[in-house]
Amino acid sequence: MSEQNVEAVLEVRNVDKHFPGVHALQGIDFTLRAGEVHALVGENGAGKSTLIKVITGVYKADSGEIRYRGNPVEFTSPLDAQHGGISTIYQEINLIPLMSVARNLFLNREPRRFGLIDSRRLRRDATRILAEYGVDVNVAKPLRSMGLGAQQMVAIARAVQVDARVVIMDEPTSSLEHREVEKLLDVVRKLRDAGVAIVYVSHRLDELFRICDRVTVMRDGRVVAVRAISELDRLSLISLMLGRDMGEVRRDGVTAFDSHRAEADGTAAADERPVVLRATGLARRHQLEDVSLEIRAGEVVGLGGLLGAGRSETAKGIAGALKLDAGTVEVAGVPLSRNSTPAAIRAGVVMLPEDRKSEGVVPNLSVRENIVLAALPGLSRGGLVNKAKQDEVVQFFMKRLQIKASGPEQKVAELSGGNQQKVMLARWLCLNPKALLLDEPTRGIDVGAKAELQSLIDELASDGLAVLLISSELEELIEGSDRIVVLKEGQVVGELQGDDVSESALMATLATGPTAEGLSE
Repeated sequence: MSEQNVEAVLEVRNVDKHFPGVHALQGIDFTLRAGEVHALVGENGAGKSTLIKVITGVYKADSGEIRYRGNPVEFTSPLDAQHGGISTIYQEINLIPLMSVARNLFLNREPRRFGLIDSRRLRRDATRILAEYGVDVNVAKPLRSMGLGAQQMVAIARAVQVDARVVIMDEPTSSLEHREVEKLLDVVRKLRDAGVAIVYVSHRLDELFRICDRVTVMRDGRVVAVRAISELDRLSLISLMLGRDMGEVRRDGVTAFDSHRAEADGTAAADERPVVLRATGLARRHQLEDVSLEIRAGEVVGLGGLLGAGRSETAKGIAGALKLDAGTVEVAGVPLSRNSTPAAIRAGVVMLPEDRKSEGVVPNLSVRENIVLAALPGLSRGGLVNKAKQDEVVQFFMKRLQIKASGPEQKVAELSGGNQQKVMLARWLCLNPKALLLDEPTRGIDVGAKAELQSLIDELASDGLAVLLISSELEELIEGSDRIVVLKEGQVVGELQGDDVSESALMATLATGPTAEGLSE
C-alpha cells in the first residue's frame, strides 16, 4: 500500500535516544499507515529494537514526538501501549513459563463466571484459537513444557487476540518451522486486510518481499531509506542495510566460507580425520531413541529435522544439559565419566543454546563478565583473577567477533540480539574447545553478521574444531554442513553426504525417512 493519502496511524517525529556512550536513535522519522505491512530492517545494533521500545513505552525518548491516530502519546509501559491499541510480539518470548498455556494466552483477559475465572471456557477457547495456528497441545500444561517454536506461536496468538490497531512483530518467525511460518504469514495478510497496521522486523528477506508493502532501513541509529518494497531487489536492500558494497560481504563472508571449505576438504579426506566427538545410542523417554552420530576434526555436521524432531535434545544430551536414559558420549576416544555439563566442558564440549535469553547470557552482567564467565578458573591464581589476562581475552574476542558495544563494561541486556549471540560464542571460544554445538546460531542475526558467522564457523573447523550445526533454515544448513544427520520423531532416519547434501534430498528424507543410499538410487 503506497498511496500518500492513506491514514497515518502511527508517526515517529525526530526522535532521539541516548544510552551511556551510545547515541542509539538519531532524529528518527517513521510513518506507519493503516492496512499496511511495513518492514523495519537493519543490521544488529542499527536501532530497530530501541525504536520499538521507545514506541511501546519501555524507554522514554530524550526528544521528539510520537503520534498515534493523530494525537501525541507517551506510553509508560508495553501494557499501557497495548491498552492504547499497540500490541508487540518480541523476538525473545516474554510469557510466563510456569503458567499454563491457556492462562498465558488470556493473561489479564480471562473469561469469568460469577466473578471467578471460567477454567473450562478458558481451556476450550485456548484450544480453539491455537488450533487456528496449527498448534495442538494440552493447554492446561505449563508453557515451558512446549518447544520454543510452539511458545512463539502462543505469543503471536496472544498479541493478535488483543483488539489492536497496530501490531509490531519483532523477528516473529525466528523460532518457527516452515509450516508455522506459512500460518503466521496468513495471519499477517488477514490483519492487513482488516485494516490493522503492522511493523514487521525480520532478517529473513524472503518473508519481507512476500508480505511487506514498504520498508524503512536503519543503520547506526539513523533512517537511511524508506522505499516501496516493489522498488527493491534483495541485493539493493542488503546494500542499503550494510552500507557497503555487496562484493565485500561476498568476498569476506559466504564466498570465503565456501572456498575455505574446499581448501579444508582438499587437505585430508573426511574419513582420514580423527573422530573428535562420538555419541552412541542416546535415548530419553518420549524425546530420543537410539540416536548416534560422530563428528571428525575440521568437520561441520548438520542436524536436520523439523521442530520437535529431537535436534536440540540431542545437542543438550551430548553437552550434559539434558539427562539421558541411555547412551554414551566420547571425546577424542575417551568416554565422558558423567552425563553433566561440567564433565562435558572439562572434556572440551561446549554448546551455544537456542534460547539465549533464558539459557545463555546473564543480562545484568557486563560484556566482559559474560565473556570470561566460563574461563574464570583459568584466568585465576590463588583465588585472584588476573585482570591483564582477562582484558586481553575480552579485547581479542570483541575485536575478532566484531561485537558492537560502547565498551567491555556495557551491560549485555543493552546489546542487540545478534551481539548477545556473539558474546555467548566468545564465552565458549575462550575455553579452546574440541567440539562446538551450535543450536540456531544465526537466529535473529542480520545478513551481514550471518555471513561473518558462517565464515567464522568455517575458520574454526579449518583449525580442527568439530562443529555440530542446528538450523531451521534449510539453505543455511545445506550450505554450512559437510554432512547432515536427519532426525524424525527422535530417531535418526538418514544421513546425507557428498552430492546428497541438497534441499530435495533433505526434504525427501524428512518425508519418507529413507537412508542416503536409498535417496541416491
